[in-house]
Amino acid sequence: MKRHIPNAITCANLFSGCIGIVFAFKGDLQTAAYFVILSGIFDFFDGMIARLLKVKSAIGKDLDSLADMVSFGFLPGIIMFQLLKVSDYTSEYLPYLGFFITIFSALRLAKFNNDDRQTEDFIGLNTPMNTLFICSLPFIASDYPQVIGSSILLISITAITSFLLVSEIKIFSLKFSNLSWAKNKIKFFFLILAAILIGVLQFTAIPFVLVIYIILSIIHFRITGKILTK
Repeated sequence: MKRHIPNAITCANLFSGCIGIVFAFKGDLQTAAYFVILSGIFDFFDGMIARLLKVKSAIGKDLDSLADMVSFGFLPGIIMFQLLKVSDYTSEYLPYLGFFITIFSALRLAKFNNDDRQTEDFIGLNTPMNTLFICSLPFIASDYPQVIGSSILLISITAITSFLLVSEIKIFSLKFSNLSWAKNKIKFFFLILAAILIGVLQFTAIPFVLVIYIILSIIHFRITGKILTK
């Protein structure tokens, strides 16, 4: 029975992502974002539970990637598509470029499943963090509509995040195998800093959190001397 628990949590991630997609198609991007957050919570715990119960499996790994493709691949692509639709774009075809996020998320997940360098940390930006950033944009748009309404900015964000997803930048994972401070201090430090920023700036903090995440990862791996090897 216990071997099915992690997969059930992964399916909850998938189900939440599907509901988020429905809201995104309706144009209710903020509600869709809340379901992305719920998917992220399920995604955080499925692997942890699998390790605690010692029931990790190849099927669980594949199921996790398939669920992530929906929640953190297709869904952010729809959100960017919808944002571009209401931006100052001049071509009716321009919004479809938002689905490049979906394409590069698929490449990212396929790369992760077949790259033995990513057993503990990531090579390239992970899809949940990228999706959280994309989902913050509708909230930021409510305060700064002229900024997020810029099609040039949105296309730039699409291009930059797509590159980061498949880049060779080493990023530390936020999933915990244990709660030791010594082994996880960079994760604890980042989470505390992120919580403070989000508490003060709310969703506007997410872009800053993403930048800090990447910068801390670069610094962390330079200090620890973990060299990226192909």
